[in-house]
Amino acid sequence: MAKVLVTGGSGKLGRAVLKDLVANGYEVLNIDQTLPRDAICPSVRIDLADFGQVLEAMLGVDEHKGPFDAVVHLAAIPAPGQFSNSRTFKNNVPSSYNVFEAARQAGIKNVVFASSETVLGLPFDNPPPYIPVDEEYFPRPETAYSLGKLLDEQMAAQFCRWDASLKMVGLRFSNVMDVEDYKAFPSFDNDPRKRKWNLWGYIDARDGAQAVRRGIEAEFKGFEAFIIANADTVMRRDNKSLVAEVFPNVPIKGSLSPNGTLLSIDKAKRLLDYNPQHSWKNHV
Repeated sequence: MAKVLVTGGSGKLGRAVLKDLVANGYEVLNIDQTLPRDAICPSVRIDLADFGQVLEAMLGVDEHKGPFDAVVHLAAIPAPGQFSNSRTFKNNVPSSYNVFEAARQAGIKNVVFASSETVLGLPFDNPPPYIPVDEEYFPRPETAYSLGKLLDEQMAAQFCRWDASLKMVGLRFSNVMDVEDYKAFPSFDNDPRKRKWNLWGYIDARDGAQAVRRGIEAEFKGFEAFIIANADTVMRRDNKSLVAEVFPNVPIKGSLSPNGTLLSIDKAKRLLDYNPQHSWKNHV
């Protein structure tokens, strides 16, 4: 049984990740500043801004003993605009460094962390270079939050350069949704610009959790970033009409399926064997 330490397991995506890992036979410890509302697995209150506390957690706290086989880093201020830019940056980036460095010192060679779709250029006030977007163009952060996520990715690449035996997986999650969020989706068709900011994408928390597990189980070495979205958009309207109306001058890369995601998940399918199982249309 592999032992996994998860940061931020008390959050929206984090709870789904804990449930998925436990259901698939992993021994899991959650570290967070708040306890989850459900006792899915053991939790320890840890301040990720304090490197000493993070390293202690990696090595084991009392009955919650290491060593851990993998670390999943989800804890962060989860989006731009919730706090001042300086507070968001000061919270997120040093915490990621603490997690990455503590894992290195603890000898953990398998790290999966939450990056963000925002590095792709959201909210696309400056249109993307092409549609569907993928991981092939250099990130275009437009906020302090997104800049921090890009720096997380760059840090991970350098950690892997230092240690060729290390694997670090950055998951560029789309907008995380629970089932109760889907009741609002049918209204999006009334105004395509309401959700144009991320090309009408989303990620069901359960499929986000699947991506985390696939990241843990992937066998490559080094750093890789992956867009993680669901297989469809939040719209019932056809993609061709949406793009023609909202992004008329953006080149189309390949072909557009009627309602398939415009945040390409081809790389995740290929390298992680990621296969989203859920759609909002099954719940509305």
